[in-house]
Amino acid sequence: MRLNRVLQVGAVVMAAGLALTACGGGSGSGSGASGDKNLVQRAKDNKKLVIGIKFDQPGLGLKKPDGTYAGFDVDVAKYIAKQLGVEESGITWKEAQSAQREDLIKKGEVDFIVATYSITDKRKNDVSFGGPYFIAHQDLLVRSDNTDITGPESLTGNKKLCSVKGSTPAQNVKTKYAKEVQLQEVGKYTDCVTALLNGTVDAMTTDDVILAGYAAQQPGKLKLVGKGFTDENYGVGLKKDDADGKAAINKAIQAMEQDGSWQKSLETNVGPSGYKIPAVPAIAP
Repeated sequence: MRLNRVLQVGAVVMAAGLALTACGGGSGSGSGASGDKNLVQRAKDNKKLVIGIKFDQPGLGLKKPDGTYAGFDVDVAKYIAKQLGVEESGITWKEAQSAQREDLIKKGEVDFIVATYSITDKRKNDVSFGGPYFIAHQDLLVRSDNTDITGPESLTGNKKLCSVKGSTPAQNVKTKYAKEVQLQEVGKYTDCVTALLNGTVDAMTTDDVILAGYAAQQPGKLKLVGKGFTDENYGVGLKKDDADGKAAINKAIQAMEQDGSWQKSLETNVGPSGYKIPAVPAIAP
């Protein structure tokens, strides 16, 4: 009888421990992206954030050989973090490839994402957006000796067009401009650049500010067609319905624009490519 009683008590204690773990109790809950608190409260409590960026976009989000990160999106992310009370030393950077962004946010693997993330109605079903903090325009990147691709309508015949999975530009071209174009969708933008340089594809499409960075990396080899044909409103993605987090992000973006940091970052990161810095966008309601 005594043995049975001990076993019963042990089972109850174990069940209680499992329940506590399932509810987020105990140790190990101090990482920036964990827990059910809103973004503002997590930043205040932990002084840490996990931020999603691109690792392969020169001028925007680039992981350098020395392991540091640079680009306009990186500067925007650091500025927002600072306004939330988190120093750069408290940031953990996580790669956010285009097809993974919504899942990273919904699963709580990041606190927010600044990764050339276009605000769309479809994406708003899954996540919330602060911003926009930048407006880009979809364009085409081709080899410097190409003369027959002058815009999306010229992607006729057997032309091959490259973009990344989970991004909107390639499908936009096929739907609106060139139904017969052959789409090649890859994991990273650098894969498109490689394919373009070796002649596997005829053009690469995404936003002009992204393409400008790659053109600047390959002087004399690649060129921007220079005929933007969409507006892409870049937003900061965060957990859906986090109203306080969205408001704090918008406040930070406005501060960055007003104190000159926004303009300075763009001039430093994409200005050398010859890209014309656009006007400051209006924050969405």
